Amino acid sequence: MKDVLVRSHIKHRISGSFFWFTMLFFYAPLLVLIVFSFNEGRSMNFTGFSFKWYKVLFFDSAKLWGSFYNTLLIAVTSALVSTVIGTLGAIGIYWYNFKMKRYLEVVSYLPIILPEIIIGVSMLMFFAGMNMPLGLSTIIIAHITFNIPYVLLIVIARLSEFDYSIIEAAHDLGATEMDTLLKVIIPMCIPGILSGFLMAITLSVDDFVITFFVTGPGASTLPLHIYSMLRFGLSPAINALSVILIVGSLAMAFMSKKLFKHMFN
Repeated sequence: MKDVLVRSHIKHRISGSFFWFTMLFFYAPLLVLIVFSFNEGRSMNFTGFSFKWYKVLFFDSAKLWGSFYNTLLIAVTSALVSTVIGTLGAIGIYWYNFKMKRYLEVVSYLPIILPEIIIGVSMLMFFAGMNMPLGLSTIIIAHITFNIPYVLLIVIARLSEFDYSIIEAAHDLGATEMDTLLKVIIPMCIPGILSGFLMAITLSVDDFVITFFVTGPGASTLPLHIYSMLRFGLSPAINALSVILIVGSLAMAFMSKKLFKHMFN
């Protein structure tokens, strides 16, 4: 009995060590970034605590904020459109049988499988062939294209847990197809829809490769702006903005969790 307890204690210590090592591996860079956002100097040597770079960020970084606003506009717009299309597509693919259904499923997942550079080049060729000027509109279209499959997969995963007897009960009570869609299926899919929306925003904000190919004058996003700054040296104001984005992401995740808990309790 004592040997069993000793082995259990050793396993617990080892698993705990792996857990803390993993947490340190993932979050140590973020902690370093947060600390150096309050560094008075520009170097990687901490010379003193200061809000200097937050002041620079808010009062002397117009171009940086311009790219940040472009990023938010593109992310929210593309996420909304891709969530609507992806949700309706997931419902159609999951619930209905039609010709070329398997072909449509394969084509829908291609943006996930293909390398981003291939998608970026193909989108650039498409816009050039359509004589579309590159700018915010082309970036939004490109982001919608690669966001749809992720929303599709997440909503289909939610639908796979759906109890079909609820649909049958709605039909027995006289509900039409549209009533069933709007009052039964979509409300039951809201966790998956919101998860897909948040995933689409994250992918859009983070994208660099595809955006690089389809951007135009005056349509710089935050990743592109940071990349352009590398030639002259990054300003520590980027650290300050990153901290704000981290806090915003944590707040959004916390509010989403509270919303899900409120909706389904």
